Amino acid sequence: MSDGRSDRRGRAAELFAAWLLRLKGYRIVERRLVTPCGEIDLIARRGGVLVFVEVKRRGETASALGALGERQRLRIVRAAALYLQARPQLAGLACRFDLVAIGARGWPVHLPDAWRP
Repeated sequence: MSDGRSDRRGRAAELFAAWLLRLKGYRIVERRLVTPCGEIDLIARRGGVLVFVEVKRRGETASALGALGERQRLRIVRAAALYLQARPQLAGLACRFDLVAIGARGWPVHLPDAWRP
């Protein structure tokens, strides 16, 4: 059960990840999108690419990099499909699934194309 601290840390990590992506030239389209299939932390766009981003925060960056399981990936892919289905104007964009891993110290790690459906 969460005492609120983990939620605040998660929100802070998502904000940090959003700024990292902005600095890399991405435009944040959505934050914390909730669908019946699951939540997508960030949706960003750069040029003709729409990026669905999962943000993981752990004590160590290496732990965050390994924290995204297969079931969660599947939920994110399904949520992305629902998002795109509701927005036919985005059908011409390429889609990608990225991971931003954040540890307690150091810079976050952005893994473009971290997995494919």
